[in-house]
Amino acid sequence: MICSLQEAVAELVHDGDQIALEGFTHLIPHAGGHEIIRQGRRDLHLVRMTPDIVYDQLIGAGCATKLTFSWGGNPGVGSLQRFRDAVENGWPHALQIEEHSHAGMASRYAAGAARLPFGVLRGYVGTDLVQHTTTIKSIECPFTGEALTAVPALNPDVAVVHAQRADRLGNVQIWGIVGVQKEAVLAASRSIVTVEEVVDRLDPVPNSMVLPSWVVTAVCEVPSGAHPSFAMGYSVRDNAFYKAWDAIAKERGAFTEWVDRHIRGTQVRPDRRHNGFACGKHRARNTPFPGPKGQRQKNCNRIQLQAASQKNRRDELVLDSVDDRISEWNGQGGSQCVKDRNRHEPGQSHTGNRPDIRNVVEQERE
Repeated sequence: MICSLQEAVAELVHDGDQIALEGFTHLIPHAGGHEIIRQGRRDLHLVRMTPDIVYDQLIGAGCATKLTFSWGGNPGVGSLQRFRDAVENGWPHALQIEEHSHAGMASRYAAGAARLPFGVLRGYVGTDLVQHTTTIKSIECPFTGEALTAVPALNPDVAVVHAQRADRLGNVQIWGIVGVQKEAVLAASRSIVTVEEVVDRLDPVPNSMVLPSWVVTAVCEVPSGAHPSFAMGYSVRDNAFYKAWDAIAKERGAFTEWVDRHIRGTQVRPDRRHNGFACGKHRARNTPFPGPKGQRQKNCNRIQLQAASQKNRRDELVLDSVDDRISEWNGQGGSQCVKDRNRHEPGQSHTGNRPDIRNVVEQERE
């Protein structure tokens, strides 16, 4: 089902759920996490291979009572201050933790996706995690006698991920740096996928994968829904946000003020793009698709058409700019080169060492 993010969270995320918001380096579902905070969910058991600042926000906002994870921190900056405060001082309340290795968490997701009771790996050797985590057990291989480690399957109630795009049937396409998004969705009972855009057709992309509609519960169009992380092909990482977050999260008062102003005091809109660090500052304070169900769909279609028109205009501007540059490079008619670009296969140069216009356009977009 294609719906607003508010509708998806209201229907699919409940107090007390085990919930996984997965993404690795990019495609981290911040918009989904913010909507969970906005709707005031409580007593959640959060699961994540690499919890970063969206989990810091969820924990500090009082949404979580337990965290199962393999590493936690503000990448390239330092600690998660709200996570640390919850563990050390019980603020805003006590947080139970269950720590694993990356390989252990990946094995747990894979087992959950396959509907197996546990995963098996050669791991945890030389660590003291087995002394502190009761969900790590040593077993003996029945065929070779080798000592192995078993970890129970992860089957979250809800998985939330972000992807580049989906089609109107609800099939989701992801590419770039891939973490365990696929396994998390397949392992979960319900799933919410926020996407940069909804399109008519999913064109092939190298190193991409498709989550078919029958494993996805809800698709929500939320451009820039991964910010401050990035969506490969659509946005870049906001490093300034990560750096600034450390100071904001360090003090309880500053953190609470930020969350109240930029998350609780706002509502997500179809186009979440913004300028500057204060990601909530420029958001509209109206619901994303106001009106009855039929009108919501009309509004959604109108927004999609406007976005497509803007994208086409950006492409035209890029082509105009590149046209002039090609003229300089080869000393010939650049405009004719642009006009004839569809005669050539992607990656193939037009003549000699003349650059391929498609490659140049892609570089300009990046």
